[in-house]
Amino acid sequence: MKYIISLSILLLGTTACFAQTTQDSLAIKRAALDYIESQHKPNPKQMEQALHPRLVKRTFWKDKATGKDYVRETSAESMVLLAESYNKKGDKFPANPKKDLKFLDVSDRTASVKLLADEWIDYMHLVKLNGSWKIINVLWQYNDSAQHQ
Repeated sequence: MKYIISLSILLLGTTACFAQTTQDSLAIKRAALDYIESQHKPNPKQMEQALHPRLVKRTFWKDKATGKDYVRETSAESMVLLAESYNKKGDKFPANPKKDLKFLDVSDRTASVKLLADEWIDYMHLVKLNGSWKIINVLWQYNDSAQHQ
């Protein structure tokens, strides 16, 4: 019994060392929302502040000519340009866009979140560098994977 209590205390203490703070949770959420909201109302600066400069965004795609699947990649620079131009006419999103965020795992300096946004599912990895949370990886797909052509 003493062993079980000691082990429980040790495990609780270990978990507490790596749990996110409220400030970290808010910063992670802010980065993920900046990523999607910068596309709702074109704002390249908002996108840029959410992303690590070495971000890679990936998805699967199907080549129409060959029918073969492959991986497409997008850079941070391309995402900033996208935020500037994608929704200039204001017709790419509904009046109240969906932006549901789920925390999948958070450590003291790394995090994984899932963003459900209208037609997309984005799995994001974030890293905390110099006190700031930035998105460094995104793996995404359409809700309807048949759209990946």
